[in-house]
Amino acid sequence: QVQLVESGGGLVLAGGSLRLSCTASGTISSIDTMGWYSQAPGKQRELVATITSGGSGSTKYADSVKGRSTISRDNAKNTVYLQMNSLKPEDTAVYYCNALVRGYVGGTYYSVWGQGTQVTVSS
Repeated sequence: QVQLVESGGGLVLAGGSLRLSCTASGTISSIDTMGWYSQAPGKQRELVATITSGGSGSTKYADSVKGRSTISRDNAKNTVYLQMNSLKPEDTAVYYCNALVRGYVGGTYYSVWGQGTQVTVSS
């Protein structure tokens, strides 16, 4: 069984920055794509950013955060980060970490979600 634990959320003024972290633990052979998703009250969960495992990691960002956020990962620590700058009130949401994990060599990758961390941006 694999768990994802997020940290780094909180309350910040508009224009401020936050760095979210998410660490995977448990029976892990390898981790493919890792990512961050956000869910605002009354809205569907949506992609914020993803990063693949190969090389330096190929990244993808939602248009709403391009230029303001950077996703990165430390494969040795099974950890993914999201640096968010120039935060806006509309960034307020619960941020969830996601990872495609394989429990053993040759096994099938499956999706794991963290419990979420609240980000609140005050104007």
